[in-house]
Amino acid sequence: MYIHIFANSKHNQQDKTMKKVLLFTAAAAFLASCGGSVEGEKVEAQEAQEVQEVAEAVSYAADASATTLNWQGSDVAGKVHTGSIAISEGNLDVQDGNLVGGSFTIDMSSIVNFDVENEEYNAKLVGHLKSPDFFSVDSFPTATFEIASASAYEGEGGYTHNITGNLTMKDITKSITFPATVMINESGIEAKSAQFVIDRAEWNVRFRSPSFFDPAELKDKAINNEIGLEIAMVASK
Repeated sequence: MYIHIFANSKHNQQDKTMKKVLLFTAAAAFLASCGGSVEGEKVEAQEAQEVQEVAEAVSYAADASATTLNWQGSDVAGKVHTGSIAISEGNLDVQDGNLVGGSFTIDMSSIVNFDVENEEYNAKLVGHLKSPDFFSVDSFPTATFEIASASAYEGEGGYTHNITGNLTMKDITKSITFPATVMINESGIEAKSAQFVIDRAEWNVRFRSPSFFDPAELKDKAINNEIGLEIAMVASK
């Protein structure tokens, strides 16, 4: 009889443990589904594309003061951060009235945050983004994007082009494709992308990423891999 009672007690403990595991799993799934998320269509990182120089293309220089790159990031607990990064230089290339190439350099040391009002916490957040946990700005002070191709956009949303190019961050180059609206006239070019989403893990940005760490250990401290980006570029001859 004693052995029978002990066995039941053991099974009860196992049942309780299993229930805790199931409750934790459900809670984690709930947080993941209800947590804040960035906006935009996710783009898949692909192998870098060959970029060919187009003969007789006219190059328009980017106006760094009028060009913006906005970002969004989020954690599974529901917090979404927003900010921007400056473009230090760039150009867009046109041939026969069509966008055929271009590139720009992103000054990673210029990262700013918009949503955190407390100055001390804002500075800590930005400093953390610049640290080796995220973008290692001391080692990789710039990122770049180089257009490999620009084709006519077919779909809804009023965009004019699908732009494919090579994004290099932390010395890793992957190609991405996103829709954009491009307006070209005699004086210059205005180009604005849709907000699109990249997976930071593809560029080895590891901090609290479910791709590199056990989600069960991270719990509600996990930071989503998705980074939302929106580029608005103004260029002139």
